[in-house]
Order: sequence, then structure tokens, then C-alpha cells
Amino acid sequence: MECRIVSNRRDCHCSYEPCSRKGICCECLRYHLGARELPACCFPADVEPTWDRRFETFARLVSERRV
Repeated sequence: MECRIVSNRRDCHCSYEPCSRKGICCECLRYHLGARELPACCFPADVEPTWDRRFETFARLVSERRV
């Protein structure tokens, strides 16, 4: 499978500018799951800049029907 880095980067709303994984979703997912987190694309635009990507935060947002 060929990685679509250019189109992935267009859709990525990660606010961490020096991120080396932007557009490389498989590496991003592996990194965040290893840290018990989810990547930026799983969070609403107002929550993502807090960089609080914990599973618990995601679960709270789901229960609030924000995701």
C-alpha cells in the first residue's frame, strides 16, 4: 500500500508544528497508542491544541457527544 502523505497532511489538524509524523498516519497512530493516547485527528478543533490526547479525555468527549 502506498502512503498518501500529501493528502494526509492536508487533512491533519495536529497543532504540534515540529511533528515528524504529519501525514504518516501509521507512524502517528503507533506513537500515540504506545503512549496510551489517540492522535489529533480524533479530537475536536477546540480540544486538540491542549494536547490532552488521553483515552480518558476522548471517552469524556464521547459521553458529552462532542465526538
